[in-house]
Amino acid sequence: MWYRPIASLMLAALLAGCSVISLDLNPKIRPLTEETVEGKSGPKILLMDVSGMISDEGTQPILNLGTPPPRVPLLVRVREELKKAEEDKQVQALIVRINSPGGTVTASDILYREILSFKERTHRPVVAVMMDVAASGGYYLALAADTIIAHPTTVTGSIGVIMLSVNAEGLMQKIGVAAVTIKSAEHKDMGSPFRTLTAEERAVFQAVIDDLQRQFLAKVIAHRKLAPETARKLADGRVYTADQALAHGLIDKIGYMSDAVATAKQAAGLDKARVIVYHRPRQYRATYYARAEDTPVASSDALSGMASMAASGPRFLYLWWP
Repeated sequence: MWYRPIASLMLAALLAGCSVISLDLNPKIRPLTEETVEGKSGPKILLMDVSGMISDEGTQPILNLGTPPPRVPLLVRVREELKKAEEDKQVQALIVRINSPGGTVTASDILYREILSFKERTHRPVVAVMMDVAASGGYYLALAADTIIAHPTTVTGSIGVIMLSVNAEGLMQKIGVAAVTIKSAEHKDMGSPFRTLTAEERAVFQAVIDDLQRQFLAKVIAHRKLAPETARKLADGRVYTADQALAHGLIDKIGYMSDAVATAKQAAGLDKARVIVYHRPRQYRATYYARAEDTPVASSDALSGMASMAASGPRFLYLWWP
C-alpha cells in the first residue's frame, strides 16, 4: 500500500532516537503577493512585521503531519519584502511593526542595517510601531526608523547584552560522567557546558559583551540625540513603559496603528494612501493587525527557540531575558 513506505520511514526515525517528526510531501516557497489591508486608493504604505525571536535561523515545527507552507527565516523575508518595496515606486513609506523581546546580536544588527539602508536608498520615511514588547534587539532595530511609536501598553528598553550558556558540570559529577577535551590552547573550550568558567575566561567574555554594548549605546546616542551620560544611565538593562520611554526620549510618540499610518502619510506628504502587506499564499492578512506567519509566537515555540540557542553554545544576545 502507498502508506507503507511512509510508515516505515517514521518507524525508522523513532527507532533512531529522533524526537522531531515532519512530514511534508511537497514543500514549496511561493513568491510574496500584495494585499491591501487598509484604504482603497492612492499610493502605498508597506506594513512589515518583525515578531518573535530575532534570529537568522528558520523555525521548525516539532510535529508536523500536514502540509503548511514552509516558514521562511525572518532575515530572508525582511530582505525580500524591502527589495520588493524598493522596486515599487508606488510604495511611498514603510511601517515596521515590532513585537519582539530581541534575539541574537548579529540578526538584530542585520535587520537594523537592512531598514536603514532601505531608508537611505529610497529616501522614503520609515515608522516603527511597537506592540506588546519591543525590547533589546527589538528596540535596536527600531532605531533605524525616522519615528518610533509605542502603544500605550508597550514594554520597551532592555538596552543591553546578555550571554547565555549552560553549566552541567555538577550534574555530570552526580551521575559519574566526565567530558574529555583535547585542545590546542587554554581557552579553546571557554564557555563549555562541561566545566565552570575561570575568572580569566569570565573577564574575556565580559570584554566582548562590553564592546557589543558600546555599539548598541552608540546607536541610541546617534538616533535618539541623547547625551552619552544620559544614554548610559538608561542602558542598564531595565525595561520601560511607553510613558517612561517617551519621558526619557527613547521613543517619539504614544499611539495606535492608526496613528502610525497617519504619521507615515504625513511624513510622505500623502493625503490618502493604501496600507499593504506582502504575504505568501494561504496566509491570512485581512487587516493591519494580522501577523506575518514566519515566526511563531506560541510559548512552547518561544521556549524551544530560547532553549536551542542556549544548547548550541554561548550566544551573545540583544535579548530581554527575565
